[in-house]
Amino acid sequence: MIEQLDYLVRLIAIGAALMLIAQMVASEVRDHIKFPLVAMVVGVVAYLLNASPLMTAEGPLDPWVDLFAISSPYWIWLFARRLFEAEPERRVALGAMALLLVGWIIGNFIPGTGRLGFYMLHIVALALIADLVRVGLAERNDDLVEERRMVRLWLPLLVAAQAGGILLFETIVGASGEYPPIQLANSVLIVILTLFAGVALLDPNEALLIESEEDLPGDEPEPLDLSPTEKVLHENLVRAMAEGAYREPGLTIAALAAQLDTPEHRLRALINQRLGHRNFSAFLNRHRIAEAKERLADKETVDLPVLTIAMDLGYNSLTPFNRAFREQTGTTPSEFRRLSMANGADEAGVTQSVQN
Repeated sequence: MIEQLDYLVRLIAIGAALMLIAQMVASEVRDHIKFPLVAMVVGVVAYLLNASPLMTAEGPLDPWVDLFAISSPYWIWLFARRLFEAEPERRVALGAMALLLVGWIIGNFIPGTGRLGFYMLHIVALALIADLVRVGLAERNDDLVEERRMVRLWLPLLVAAQAGGILLFETIVGASGEYPPIQLANSVLIVILTLFAGVALLDPNEALLIESEEDLPGDEPEPLDLSPTEKVLHENLVRAMAEGAYREPGLTIAALAAQLDTPEHRLRALINQRLGHRNFSAFLNRHRIAEAKERLADKETVDLPVLTIAMDLGYNSLTPFNRAFREQTGTTPSEFRRLSMANGADEAGVTQSVQN
């Protein structure tokens, strides 16, 4: 009885997923988000087919259905990362995909190693889900888009409950196909998540899925139509930045709001809706990198280590400083300094020639 009910629920989930794919293809969702979203739904459909003995029998296509099924945690992870504007490093993304492919090959094409491939796939998938939870929840306070802050709260929790839960269960106990009640509960969760995603996409939120504008360093728009309260807060914020508040290590928006003696939600709204920044770290980096460029181009500090400059500006290590600097300038701090010194020497040479 439970197996038949699970079969019907999976049919409903597959139908809802196919409708969701058609809806996404026709929508205005940003392409770099749309691709992993479609791939994720395709992977879910493959999982629904692959995980139930009533849906498909063993055959030549089974390993290929399995390939799409085992990729679904990867696409969930990549979709969420891009939605949260936390694009993973290319080597990390490619490495995770390579490990999943290796696990799939071991499990399907190398005799006697099926369990090794099974555990390898599950461990990699669990690591991706754990990273999604970390990025979604741990970095939630850095997010200035209120609608996305809500998504950061429920999306990682739902994914951890559904995908993470079934992966952990299968890693410890074994394939969930041997436990019909678990399979049914999992299928019901997939239906709920699929229908919820479909409802959300009927009216996609511009701040989450459609809007493509990114933070533009050094191109902060002038605040318009500020209320008296906002005007005072903006003046205080400008003053605090001019005094170097951004240099404080580990500065959070809550701490800055406390310094400015204002509610945190008002400061969030000002920086996001008026100044155009979607993450608090991007707002801080705008000020930090601007000062870094001045110090790197200054001949009097040419011997000052880049690490010292990074620490002085509030970074805890060189890696986040290098990453932020490259994102805003397209080059590394050391290369920027070298080019600045070279350009300065060329200008000095031209001036000397003119004087002679």
